[in-house]
Amino acid sequence: MEDRNQPFAIYSRKSKFTGKGESIGNQIELCRQYILTHYGESFADSALIFEDEGFSGGNLERPQFQQMMKEAKKKKISAIVCYRLDRISRNIGDFANLIGELNQLEISFISIKEQFDTSSPMGRAMMYIASVFSQLERETIAERIRDNMHELSKSGRWLGGNTPTGYQSERVTSITIDGKQKKAYKLKRIPQEAKLVKRIYEKFLETGSLTQTETYLIQNGYKTKQGRLFSRFAIKAILSNPVYMIADQEAYEYLKEKKVELFADPVDFKGTHGIIAYNRTLQKQGKAHEMKGMEEWIVAIGKHEGLIPGAEWVSVQRQLERNKSKNYRRPRSNVALLSGILVCGNCNHYMRPKLSGRYNDRGEQIYSYLCSMKEKSRMKCCAIKNADGNLLDRLVIEELKKISEDKREFTRQLEEGRKLLKEEKQDYEQDVSRLEEELSQTEKEIDGLVTSIKVAGGTAAYDYIVRQIDELHKKKEQILTQIKVCKETAMGKELTVLEFDLLKETLSNFEKTVDFMDVEQKRAAIRILIKRVVWDGDTVHLYLFGSKEPSCDSSK
Repeated sequence: MEDRNQPFAIYSRKSKFTGKGESIGNQIELCRQYILTHYGESFADSALIFEDEGFSGGNLERPQFQQMMKEAKKKKISAIVCYRLDRISRNIGDFANLIGELNQLEISFISIKEQFDTSSPMGRAMMYIASVFSQLERETIAERIRDNMHELSKSGRWLGGNTPTGYQSERVTSITIDGKQKKAYKLKRIPQEAKLVKRIYEKFLETGSLTQTETYLIQNGYKTKQGRLFSRFAIKAILSNPVYMIADQEAYEYLKEKKVELFADPVDFKGTHGIIAYNRTLQKQGKAHEMKGMEEWIVAIGKHEGLIPGAEWVSVQRQLERNKSKNYRRPRSNVALLSGILVCGNCNHYMRPKLSGRYNDRGEQIYSYLCSMKEKSRMKCCAIKNADGNLLDRLVIEELKKISEDKREFTRQLEEGRKLLKEEKQDYEQDVSRLEEELSQTEKEIDGLVTSIKVAGGTAAYDYIVRQIDELHKKKEQILTQIKVCKETAMGKELTVLEFDLLKETLSNFEKTVDFMDVEQKRAAIRILIKRVVWDGDTVHLYLFGSKEPSCDSSK
């Protein structure tokens, strides 16, 4: 069936959150031995390796698997070999489609553990049967998890995570029928924070606007639970969180309208306690959590005191939906040169361009730069004078022309910038080394706990160990994210010799070429030379790469 002139592909997969199963290395070695025994040394040695670690078998969205399939579609492999069937997929639909696709490509699929080979009719039939059982196992696990969630929802317990503004987590201990202590958590109201939450709801209902609510909170000095100024995103998270809704008749009607899975009777909505909603978010590795539709929520009445009457909470949700349907998009500037590097000298917030509908005698659209904090606070937290955008951009260009005219000074500035970038890269590389050591230690702790959990099965220590493992996995995910960010940042923190020479050659003629550049080219050139621009209301200060003090000042 397959073209034996093409190499075999070996595929291996291992989920991150498990302490059992064959390792990636073992899977590859076992597959290679199988190829050696059945097809010879040359095929074993030339086999292409594709390995995904840290991905479940629930779907086929895995980087190395997708790369392998790209090679398959190019007819660059003759067969795919895996250690066990569920290394490919636990989903019967995905698996059936895959086998069909491989058949069309005339590529065999071999699973050595089950001794299946799609080059024979019996092998294909047996593989489908095995995949059915594989998916059945996965769905049984998923069903068990959902059943546990149902049981938890009946209790109205707080299961942990970031405690919402207005509450703190409080441990509650009870004695079971057999005399054992049972620990759980509930939310306890923090009066001052609860007052702020109510004010946020009131202000949003009064204005109907997240932006105006944000302005009010900034003007009055309100801060988030983490001590930061409120953003529209933080405000919306509070406004859309059902934990604040009082379980009253209006709340019941709305939840039924939205077809949530409700673990409470109408008579339980007595107008005192708040709502606990489970299964609200879809958590994906390496991505921000996505909010699920309300029809997927599992809702119960919590043990905590609600803050917002049902009718008020529902009114807020309807207003948020109306705002969303407007689909407003702020127009982007296509003329301003300093967006993203111009900051306010008074409050250190970024300044953004504000376009007008008018044009000057040069035919340029007139625009100004205004401080974002001044705009958000309606001048209460910052009242710096707006900058004439057209004039400010021209002044910056003229100063850069002067610098580039002095070849020696220009080269020195460029060298300093290059040196600074290299030092910054080294700092990020040191951070990566430190984080990798921390990651290694965390993985050792997880391995130790995974080993001990086998011994602790059925004892009181079991739940404690499971929680510890879960916390360590969260820590590990955070470390991996930090490592990725540091590595990506470090990659952009060094100029190669070729890049440096090209930059030097191009920008040394800046004063001759800038007037012929379009807006995007000017922006790019400015960002290569300038680290930051500060406007103090009268004077603009330019900070070039490699300089700690302003390299030049221009007054208007």
